Amino acid sequence: MSERAYGSTVAKRRLAAILTRLRVETGYTANQVCDQLSWGRGKVGRFEANQWKRPEMSDVRDLLRLYGVDEERRGQIEALAVLARMRPWWRDFGDIFGGNEFPGYEMDAGRIGVYIPLVLPGLVQTQPYMDAQMRIGMQSAAWQGRAAEVRRRRQQILEREDGTAPQLRVAITEASLTYRWGTAAERHEQVMHLVDLSQRPNVEIRVLRFEDGLHPGGLTAVNIFEFPQEQDPDLAFLEGEYALMEVHEPVELAAYREIFERICAAALEPPETTDFLKHFAENQR
Repeated sequence: MSERAYGSTVAKRRLAAILTRLRVETGYTANQVCDQLSWGRGKVGRFEANQWKRPEMSDVRDLLRLYGVDEERRGQIEALAVLARMRPWWRDFGDIFGGNEFPGYEMDAGRIGVYIPLVLPGLVQTQPYMDAQMRIGMQSAAWQGRAAEVRRRRQQILEREDGTAPQLRVAITEASLTYRWGTAAERHEQVMHLVDLSQRPNVEIRVLRFEDGLHPGGLTAVNIFEFPQEQDPDLAFLEGEYALMEVHEPVELAAYREIFERICAAALEPPETTDFLKHFAENQR
């Protein structure tokens, strides 16, 4: 599968929302639709909850016919379903993500905001940092290798040159830079990698220093995804040691967005962050 699956995860979610809206507009209940199409009860509910890996075109066409969708609109929705059916690369790493669609939303986002209190986010890690972080985990060596491969693939979204590379905002802590791991040269390389990233037009890095005291978000690890199309709602993922939790309810999403903005406001501005990182890197030699 190529990276042309860009947009497929959001397309699948958008398709689920469209089919829900069409059913409501026609006055059917989900069970009535299942009865009309001789489907097992619960099938429509799974579709509308976006609990499908790849929509079947025959199912989509059956629904559009039942809902009386006109030819032009039907063509648009079927084209969306074709995109939603594309198999992204991360589907081959179900053991890493546990069925979670986090990497798909990350791949499709137009703007990404990331904050993790004590480690560097995966999108900005060097290979030695990845290896050091993986080694302290409890997973097998085979799992760690696959997880590192996934992390490298995820980082490629920042390299896209077709206009689809996201705007990335990262808030990091001085604590995440201070831990002793690997060699001094590897630690220096990691900090200079952050400096290089901070000079890209689509990347903004801010650091929260020890000397500035306590700051918001000390217990929060959050990824916020905003999508290019206005019709695609934003969402967030809370990141833990073994799980990712999706946040899409508007009130909760707004709360985490506010937390992230307060974290960024408490950090150094991007130019000052770059200067801080350069000075910090010199001390790693």
